[in-house]
Amino acid sequence: MSETLLRLVIFLGLFALFAGLESVAPRRPRVRARAGRWFTNLSMVLIDSLAVRALAIGLPLLALGAALDAQAQGIGLLNVVDLPDWVKILAAILALDFAIWAQHLITHKVPLFWRFHQMHHADLDFDVTTALRFHPFEILASMLLKIGLVYAIGAPPVAVLAFEIILNGTAMFNHANWRLPLGLDRVVRLVLVTPDMHRVHHSDLREEHDSNYGFALSIWDRIFGTYIAQPKLGHDGMTVGLKWQDDKPSKLGWSLLLPFRRNP
Repeated sequence: MSETLLRLVIFLGLFALFAGLESVAPRRPRVRARAGRWFTNLSMVLIDSLAVRALAIGLPLLALGAALDAQAQGIGLLNVVDLPDWVKILAAILALDFAIWAQHLITHKVPLFWRFHQMHHADLDFDVTTALRFHPFEILASMLLKIGLVYAIGAPPVAVLAFEIILNGTAMFNHANWRLPLGLDRVVRLVLVTPDMHRVHHSDLREEHDSNYGFALSIWDRIFGTYIAQPKLGHDGMTVGLKWQDDKPSKLGWSLLLPFRRNP
């Protein structure tokens, strides 16, 4: 099975799983109708994929290709040190996950980057499709970061493939509007970011959406002091989105143009 087909099968399977779970056991009632939001958020998957394919025309080696090239040419730290393969794979996955955590923090702290990242936060509901709602310019910037990091650390190709699958899967998991049992949530969030943990990050309160930056591992927020366990108003009382609230974020054209607007 090709890498692209493998990732597609896993993506579709996990999307169906989490969409089903949040339909059977939702954590919060929806604020807006699902149809319009889902059209916009799912359209982003296609637009972002086309953007990455366009990038591949001018930069043929994307993340996995960069890993294969780095391995063939002996480029990067892990390609010049003598360590067991499993240690290299684990180290690469940890380094990539930390880089995504740091990138996420930067998109909140640097105004230029926030202009694009705010499209993700403008979603007025929080469900599995929110995990797919990223501006194509942000996706391209993230890909360039991953390519550079893959060369720098000499990430093994299998680690890059595994990380991409883990990142996509955990992002859909922790954005799902699923009522994960509280006891299970407490255990899982010791390692992975859970829906309740990440929902805090989508609060309209500034101090809360400037926390819990992790997508896969929860350890980085604990280490760097950006962890908030629960929202001030509780998960039922909190408001998801940004301070301005209307139907515009559900519209595809408006969302794509949001970074270029002076005001929402």
